[in-house]
Amino acid sequence: MPETLSPNEVFQTLLEGIGEGRFLELAGLYAEDAVVETVFEPVGPRRIQGRAALAERFAEVAASSPVELTPRNVVIRVTDDPEVIVAEWDYQVHHRVTGRTFEAANIQVLRIRDGLIVSSRDFHDHLALIVAGGNLQQLIAALDGK
Repeated sequence: MPETLSPNEVFQTLLEGIGEGRFLELAGLYAEDAVVETVFEPVGPRRIQGRAALAERFAEVAASSPVELTPRNVVIRVTDDPEVIVAEWDYQVHHRVTGRTFEAANIQVLRIRDGLIVSSRDFHDHLALIVAGGNLQQLIAALDGK
């Protein structure tokens, strides 16, 4: 029987998978009933519930993401609760369409139980990605409901 990964190891596996573009494997790191909240998502879903829904979301990202993400400056903070960690890091982002390269800040508060992510509150700099992709006008139109 394989050993259960620690919360730090689960997060590191998640981050490595994202950095290597292995999005289709990432849903396996989440519990069946996991909840992910993307607090600063400007127009998309801010709450995704369940491994199946996360697998669909990761498949969308794998099929359409125009960015390469390289994690940098990773800091993992332990809390009084052994299931909860707070991870801070930057992505060096390369936008394949526009050619822009920049950094985007990230924070996640993760609850990991028995080697699986059961909840995650994600604070990513979505606006930086939108601007770098040249999609600011589309964002404004979406926010205006046009």
